[in-house]
Amino acid sequence: MMITIFSKPDCMQCEFAKRYLDDRGIKYEEIDVFKNDEGLAMLRDAGYTQMPVVDIDGDKHTGFRPEKLAKVVG
Repeated sequence: MMITIFSKPDCMQCEFAKRYLDDRGIKYEEIDVFKNDEGLAMLRDAGYTQMPVVDIDGDKHTGFRPEKLAKVVG
């Protein structure tokens, strides 16, 4: 399973999502869209306007959505 969190600085929802995974020992990749122009462009092109965007094996959703994360990571 591959989890990527697209985040930005000072984003409370981003921090909640990362903490949720950290607390469960789940590894993920974080992409700070303020430091990664390619990541930001990809999200904009896909129509995303808020952070975080959590990608779980290609299935993307926005915001801290523990119900979605729980289905995947337990």
